[in-house]
Amino acid sequence: MELFDSLKFKIVRRQIKIVFPEATDARILGAAARLKAEELVEPVLIGNSEEIKKVAKGRGLQADNFKIIDPENFDRWDEMVDAFVERRKGKVSKEDAVKILKDENYFGTMLTYMGVTEGMVSGAIHSTGDTVRPALQIIKTKPGVSRTSGAMIMVRGRDQEKYLFSDCAINVNPNAQELAEIAVESAKTAELFEIEPKVAMMSFSTKGSAKAPEVEKVMEATKIAQELAPEYEIDGELQFDASYVSSVAQLKAPDSKVAGQATVFVFPELQSGNIGYKIAQRLGNFEAIGPILQGLNKPVSDLSRGANEEDVYKLSIITAAQTLMN
Repeated sequence: MELFDSLKFKIVRRQIKIVFPEATDARILGAAARLKAEELVEPVLIGNSEEIKKVAKGRGLQADNFKIIDPENFDRWDEMVDAFVERRKGKVSKEDAVKILKDENYFGTMLTYMGVTEGMVSGAIHSTGDTVRPALQIIKTKPGVSRTSGAMIMVRGRDQEKYLFSDCAINVNPNAQELAEIAVESAKTAELFEIEPKVAMMSFSTKGSAKAPEVEKVMEATKIAQELAPEYEIDGELQFDASYVSSVAQLKAPDSKVAGQATVFVFPELQSGNIGYKIAQRLGNFEAIGPILQGLNKPVSDLSRGANEEDVYKLSIITAAQTLMN
């Protein structure tokens, strides 16, 4: 079964509510219409009803079937303001909260926090910071996870060759503890996509072949990750060839249960992760799906501002599937 067919099977007719703060964007409306028609997601649109209907009409869509919430007329507004002030633990006054929650991303995130919706998809017209910041302040990370991270699912060919690359989107230079947490969350994400997690901690060194602070960080992160999640196969430090090519693994890491058969690649910092997935995408002809935000208590997904309708549709399916993990 192909990747998205499998995810659709998991979420179809579950009526998972996903909020879309950018509801006057034609790409969002087109994807929302498909998701609803296929009974994959119950879209919740944020904005002025007349404006949304006008954009929908221009796309030949019927907006009357959507649930639309206008922040200006939300019947639980006072409850939301109070909940936000409480969640921010004295960092925001009630007056400031009223102003902040007029922002559609904060409003949408609060809908998810309050349980009105189960996840959020944004970023078509907002920056990553504008999407992720409210999630970190309100949804926050799971117990035992200090930071969210961004994974890419890499898919190639009819046989659906699949791997997970992480972190490719968020953390510029995570420390050993953070890197270990990223590894564990990446293993969990891999399982959602029916990838058996064999987690390789990437480095320019394999099993002590080089010495440097950067190598020591990966070695320490590997030990921490193994202690945090002994149920997963996690090993490092490994160079890419040792993690991917069985003949090289036999030479460089013969005792490893991960080397030569890795499916999850955890990069030591953002620079190498971002470069790595783009090389695989452009030279290796992999489809890069994501970034998928990991480690949050409820799923919030960040679109690229260059996303098309198909990207919105696919990331919404992923977001809905992530709700089944929580």
